[in-house]
Amino acid sequence: MLVRYFAAAAAAAGTDEEHVSTSTVLNRTDLEQLLVTLHPVAPEGERTLAQVLPRCSLLVDGITARDPATPLAPGATVDVLPPFAGG
Repeated sequence: MLVRYFAAAAAAAGTDEEHVSTSTVLNRTDLEQLLVTLHPVAPEGERTLAQVLPRCSLLVDGITARDPATPLAPGATVDVLPPFAGG
């Protein structure tokens, strides 16, 4: 699964994108927990991913995934989008 981070999410994760290996279908909640585990500490001066993720929208293959139970296939592309322009 390709996870792409934008703005504050990229700053918190310390990267713009990464491949997350999973052999099973995850849901949004599972993925968020996995990402927090992969990035427990933020770069200096940034908020942690655990602090940023609750405010983020997730797009799965270009479609908004609001439901925590939304299934995410291992080959999906997930965009992590924090609010922009104060929104």
